[in-house]
Amino acid sequence: MARRSELISWEEVGKLVDHLIPQFHTEFDAMVLITRGGIVPGGMLCEALEVMDVLTASVDFPFEVEREAAKLYAWPAFIQFPEDSQLRGRRVLIVDDVWGSGRTITAVKNRVSAAGGFPYTCVLHFNPYRSLFSEARPNYYAATTDAYVIYPWEVDRGPDRMLLNEPE
Repeated sequence: MARRSELISWEEVGKLVDHLIPQFHTEFDAMVLITRGGIVPGGMLCEALEVMDVLTASVDFPFEVEREAAKLYAWPAFIQFPEDSQLRGRRVLIVDDVWGSGRTITAVKNRVSAAGGFPYTCVLHFNPYRSLFSEARPNYYAATTDAYVIYPWEVDRGPDRMLLNEPE
């Protein structure tokens, strides 16, 4: 069975962010943007919510290629993460583009909580059909989907694309 894909435009991203903003009834002391997907929506939200303390988290789930099923059980490797002192006692909005399996944002949420912070999760799209956490869901989300979402910042914009568009 082929997985359905959906390409989201920049205009649609703006509408999704606009849909999120009225949902917030908490003032946040800081935001943690999950790289790379959370950078763009997080930047838009920190402007709209006037959050000045913006941090990043980079998480990887290593696994052995020959043991595909093992990747679901891998412990997260935090490549980059804020210091505990930047999170302790603070209301922290954690932002990513999509909650698919939920592993990445849940790992970040748990680490913020372990540091003494008060985490809230936020995504543009929530896919309850792929989530590994039957009871968990983001605190804030703009839309529910069953598709593999492709965001405008994921569209091929590398050096090969630039060379193709240059005049002879």
